[in-house]
Amino acid sequence: MASIERTLVLVKPDGVRRGLVGEVIRRIETKGYEISELKLIVPTRELFATHYAEHEGKPFFEPLLEFMLSGPSVAIIAQGNRVIEGFRKLAGTTDPTVAEPGTIRGDLARDQGTKVVQNIVHGSDSVESANREIAIFFPELNSKGH
Repeated sequence: MASIERTLVLVKPDGVRRGLVGEVIRRIETKGYEISELKLIVPTRELFATHYAEHEGKPFFEPLLEFMLSGPSVAIIAQGNRVIEGFRKLAGTTDPTVAEPGTIRGDLARDQGTKVVQNIVHGSDSVESANREIAIFFPELNSKGH
């Protein structure tokens, strides 16, 4: 029997600003995944510095934090069979200009000509990343035994 995975999906500030949260949720649910948690995130430097810690010291780290601090994000836990791989396929490649039509980034994002790619969503890239990221954005679940 297949095991159910969980993944963290973030609708980034550009997606929230453009009113695309509902469209992202629609695509997740249309694919057959379940939304188990959802909340609006008021960004703090500490939160996103922890989330992007692996990129600290890289040239794009500060511009990335600046972008993520530019407005609220929506954090979502989606679950289902192979949801990590499935959501990354739904999201499309990082660069929205070359992301396939039919993907979130291919249909909804475009190159803004900014220092940091603004591509609507983030999705965990592995079970380990998903567990780490869910703990960062949903710390209250740790006390509930999820």
